[in-house]
Amino acid sequence: MNQEQQKKLVLVDGSSYLFRAFYARTGTDLSSPTGFPTQAIYIVINMLRKLIKDEAPDRIAVVFDASGKTFRDELYPEYKANREAMPDDLRKQIEPLHEIIRAMGLPLLCVDGVEADDVIGTLAREASAGGYEVLISTSDKDMAQLVNDKVTLVDTMNNRTLDEDGVVDKFQVRADQIVDYLALMGDSSDNIPGVPKVGPKTAAKWIAEYGSLDGVIEHADEISGKVGENLRASLDFLPLSYELATIKLDCDTGFDVEALEAQPADVDALANYYREFGFNRWYEEVAPGDAAPAKPDADYACLLSEADFEDWLGRLDKAASFAIDTETTSIDYMRAELVGISLCVETGEACYIPLAHRYEGVPAQLDKAMVLARLKPILEDPGKAKIGQNLKYDAHIFLGESIRLRGIAHDTMLESYVLNSTASRHNMDALAKFYLDYDTIHYEDIAGRGAKQKTFDQIELEVASDYAAEDADITLRLHEKLSAELAADERLLAVYSDIEMPLLDVLLDVERHGVLIDEKMLKRQGREIDKQRGEIEQKIYAEAGQVFNIGSPKQIQEILFDKLALPVLRKTPGGQPSTAEDVLEELAAEYEIPRLILEYRSLTKLLSTYIDKLPQEINPATGRVHTNYQQAVASTGRLSSTSPNLQNIPVRTAEGRRIREAFVAPEDHKILALDYSQIELRIMAHLSGDDSLREAFARGLDVHRATAAEVFGAELDAVTPDQRRAAKAINFGLIYGMSAFGLGRQLGIPRGEAQQYVDTYFDRYPGVKRYMEETKDRAREQGYVETVYGRRLYLPDIKASNVNVRQYAERTAINAPMQGTAADIIKRAMIRVQHWIADEAPDCRMIMQVHDELVFEVADGEVDACRDAIATRMTGAADLAVDLVVDAGVGANWNEAH
Repeated sequence: MNQEQQKKLVLVDGSSYLFRAFYARTGTDLSSPTGFPTQAIYIVINMLRKLIKDEAPDRIAVVFDASGKTFRDELYPEYKANREAMPDDLRKQIEPLHEIIRAMGLPLLCVDGVEADDVIGTLAREASAGGYEVLISTSDKDMAQLVNDKVTLVDTMNNRTLDEDGVVDKFQVRADQIVDYLALMGDSSDNIPGVPKVGPKTAAKWIAEYGSLDGVIEHADEISGKVGENLRASLDFLPLSYELATIKLDCDTGFDVEALEAQPADVDALANYYREFGFNRWYEEVAPGDAAPAKPDADYACLLSEADFEDWLGRLDKAASFAIDTETTSIDYMRAELVGISLCVETGEACYIPLAHRYEGVPAQLDKAMVLARLKPILEDPGKAKIGQNLKYDAHIFLGESIRLRGIAHDTMLESYVLNSTASRHNMDALAKFYLDYDTIHYEDIAGRGAKQKTFDQIELEVASDYAAEDADITLRLHEKLSAELAADERLLAVYSDIEMPLLDVLLDVERHGVLIDEKMLKRQGREIDKQRGEIEQKIYAEAGQVFNIGSPKQIQEILFDKLALPVLRKTPGGQPSTAEDVLEELAAEYEIPRLILEYRSLTKLLSTYIDKLPQEINPATGRVHTNYQQAVASTGRLSSTSPNLQNIPVRTAEGRRIREAFVAPEDHKILALDYSQIELRIMAHLSGDDSLREAFARGLDVHRATAAEVFGAELDAVTPDQRRAAKAINFGLIYGMSAFGLGRQLGIPRGEAQQYVDTYFDRYPGVKRYMEETKDRAREQGYVETVYGRRLYLPDIKASNVNVRQYAERTAINAPMQGTAADIIKRAMIRVQHWIADEAPDCRMIMQVHDELVFEVADGEVDACRDAIATRMTGAADLAVDLVVDAGVGANWNEAH
């Protein structure tokens, strides 16, 4: 049978995906509008939909484990005995998931007495014997034993396929040797005994040398060392381990392969399930008549004649406000070229003015210089209120055309962000769907995806006009809805009107000015760090006794835990030893190689993220780096910085601090940096009302030293540096909800000792403990917490039944008011400082905001005056129960200014 005639059977390991989906890290606890958990359902169904679309199988079955015991339990009563009980939130989702799969028309199989693996193995054998190509969709490594020239595995969650060669590449044994391999290693998740201390590498080595498990058993006396002793002690139960690991290929499934054919979906049932569980996009697919929102009545015009343009100029002249949007060739505001402008005066009436579309056959467009000259007085009129979505970007584009956009009145992105920072993303498409139940034209719909995606100047005018005009129209519709919701809450409205909108103009100026980078200095540092990294690399190989890929977590795993037998501190969701950074840090306290690997990783990140990349970000026209400060990303209100990220340059290592040396002042100028001192602890003192904490700040004490004196029972002047460092960890850890267990891990002390520190801390600062408990109670009651200024952080997971998810939300509830208030304060400071600069300090420029720090370029002769004036405005940006304190530094570069 040739390849073109060969039919395909897809067998889906539903049980494998069910557990992976439930434990997947999605960033939120997915649930229906009524609070029913839906994460496992959603991820598995989404995987099935993609699999069917990609593979178009002739036959298909989704296989789950049946409830009850199997033949393996009879062979070995301890089989899977160490597994924890299934979480209730997972159990609840099984039956609805089965029902949805059946409603999709897919054959669903559960066979008593055997596992899903056995059913899949039996069907795979029957189908391949009958001429089918078989694709098994699974994440279970045990299934590799089924692979042959007609059977392939695919892990749909990461798009990895495994054929015969792939099995050898991954496991270093053939598919027909996988059971031998599994028996030697055992499986802790299934409680299958293996040979102690034998991992994948040793098992593969033995099988390569002796051919099979039987060969290994026959030559057990030849294997030396402790591992040989372990093997000989395991000989009695290895045959049982082999039998437990073997997938049964002769089950009585009750199904014929030919009968495993997808049937027409039960559309009504699917619609009901999708609506019940809040799967809105899927619901619209199966019930478009009910679900698809009606397109708004709209009249969109493409302006190609001067007469039409004059008509719209007249409308703008009469309007008190209007929505505006630009279309460009790039998301990089410094390099983007203006392609067109869209405008909307009243909802439903919008226009697009194409200015620079370039494709064969493009109609004649209005002269760009003429259009901009006529629009400039309107765009620069502060009395004309402009409304936009991410207007800072459009303002940059107009600055590139020598137009300063004034009268920036409303930004729908910021309106949404202030209303609820976590309800949805804050881009146009997401906001239209969330607030208007309207599906916009997506950019990918008209421009394509990936490497072949068109830039906007290549889009045909007929298509471009509807897309661009819709943006302006929907922006105005969004503003009408969002502004009404904001107006209903005075505190939220004040956050929007007094903080976020004024800050937009400040950030515009900061970004436009940019930061001066010494490219030659970075290149020198790069050479030195690359040399240092090479030396560490050789030390790692020496410790490991072999060369390996230090960038591969799998190979690090093999070296640390299989070859060197370091203790396994934590496992991944897939059951493998974790090589996460915090795990390596804990191991590094006792072992040299994890310490070296961490150092190697740190240097590699410095090179790739900053030293190599920053020079590429220098704009050739200005010679400076221009970052993008994003106002609507961090849920707490903090700014984030991208392209490049200037807020995460490491400061704890000497190499990281040296990168800051490349951030330099121009000739005859200095870098001035001012940083709030312990602002979040001061905010905690304000919010908690704790008398002891407030008194410590009022007396000007070093709060960490004062805490150390209390916790360690020492006099203030006798506190050691190590005690102060520990107290600092306690101060910051506990106010963010860190447990005694977490504190113990951070300080490297027993949990009992850490608990004593916690108890002593709260005895010293009882107001802090009271505030934390009250904050959690308030969050549970109202679903959100607030900053001093009224910014809200909603906590949808505060009542989650999953204890880990709920506890994270509780820690966030304690943390967010402090982080959010600190964010509000520095934003208020930026606005005050920028107004002062505009009015009184032309030789001072704000160039960066980094967490609680503001950085400036200042003319040499103005440093002292600017430092004092800026510090005054920063300390005066809030009226708290304790004073704000600002530390200031000056230097030729950013590092010197610290």
